[in-house]
Amino acid sequence: MSYSHTVGSVDIPQYMGTWYVWAGRTTFFERDAYSPAEHYSWNESQNRIDVDFTFHKGGFEGPIKRIPQKAWVKDKVTHARWKVQPFWPLKFDYLILDLDPKYQWTAVGVPSGSYLWIMGRSPQANAKQIEAVIKRVKELGYPVDDIVRMPQKS
Repeated sequence: MSYSHTVGSVDIPQYMGTWYVWAGRTTFFERDAYSPAEHYSWNESQNRIDVDFTFHKGGFEGPIKRIPQKAWVKDKVTHARWKVQPFWPLKFDYLILDLDPKYQWTAVGVPSGSYLWIMGRSPQANAKQIEAVIKRVKELGYPVDDIVRMPQKS
């Protein structure tokens, strides 16, 4: 099955900044990740988004790992569909499935439904917040099984 739903509009400058990964069905890069966060910054000269994914490996005091990525906005109307490149030559679809009107949380997925990231602007989220976002994403028809909470330290 392929999922294509995205939010109706994303204000790219407002979306930039740091997003803390609260929960998700994540990639192998994120196994054993503590305090995972993505920082998005607009790269004007390259007309793209530079993504700096950081986390502590193995525990809150573990070594900091960094995975720089590049992203391009593919949907020029909604700005909610991107292509993300963790390393050359791979590029993956990135769908902004849901987004708080005040840009305090977001849910991001991929067309296959294999991955889901629920992120917020602060490191800590309560279980009710996360469950509410999961419920919203489920109502969109996106699979929400096997969601795990990511360890965050405030």
